[in-house]
Amino acid sequence: MKRVTLFLLTNIAVLVVVSIVVRALGLDRWMGRHGMNYGMLLAFSVVLGFTGSLISLMISKWMAIRAYSIEVIESPRTSTERWLIETVENQARRAGIPMPTVGVYESPEANAFATGPSRNNALVAVSSGLLASMRQREVEGVLAHEVAHIANGDMVTMTLLQGVLNTFVIFFSRVIGMLVDSALRGQRRDDEESHGTGIGFFIGSLVAQIFLGLLATMVVMAYSRRREFAADAMAAKIEGRDAMVGALERLKRIQENHGVLDDRSAALSAFKISHKAGNWFSSHPPLEDRIAALQQAA
Repeated sequence: MKRVTLFLLTNIAVLVVVSIVVRALGLDRWMGRHGMNYGMLLAFSVVLGFTGSLISLMISKWMAIRAYSIEVIESPRTSTERWLIETVENQARRAGIPMPTVGVYESPEANAFATGPSRNNALVAVSSGLLASMRQREVEGVLAHEVAHIANGDMVTMTLLQGVLNTFVIFFSRVIGMLVDSALRGQRRDDEESHGTGIGFFIGSLVAQIFLGLLATMVVMAYSRRREFAADAMAAKIEGRDAMVGALERLKRIQENHGVLDDRSAALSAFKISHKAGNWFSSHPPLEDRIAALQQAA
């Protein structure tokens, strides 16, 4: 119920903000004079903007299992698998969420991620490289971090944010396309005739969508970096600050020595324990900043 309410409130907020901006700039009147239905374009932008992100969310767990060839642990066969299940089960209980699905995938990288359409239907996956390169206490910190992502509802909020930004990108790229097309045709602003759209609309909207899309990506990545700090802080409460700091310090040493990262699924990168960092398009803040934040909180 909370997720549905959040989705509806987000859509209403998008409609209100876009309407205010359009009316303040006088774009609604301009669009009407040039044959573009403002209401229909806004509805089209909302539907198209949220459809892709919501579909990605709904199939994220299924997609991750297949993209990474994850072996889901249903009946533990080894002591390691048994320990993984018990650890995640205990952490999920402390975080107040249902038990997530747990799986392992083959990869030399030291990494883990969480994904899934909801807190009730989530997946925690760890790489074989992480299990081989970390001590047990450090792995517990990594698992707690991923459980924290699930408990914080980061998958849903990231999807809603992406949907909002997609809506703005689609709407304003098409308005810019109309402006470019109008300028190329030499139309006057008070022209009452509708002449359709030409090559200027196609080129203008395409270029605008690429540029606005890059800006939207920067916003999503900035939000993702903030959520990493929040997941670290919650993981410290779930499993202990020493486990979380130890995990991050180990990851830092691994990256400095090897720099091995797996980019097979960019859609999941925001929820990995470790990913490329250091610029505006990074999904994760630098490891030293995350360590410092945990130490300062102590």
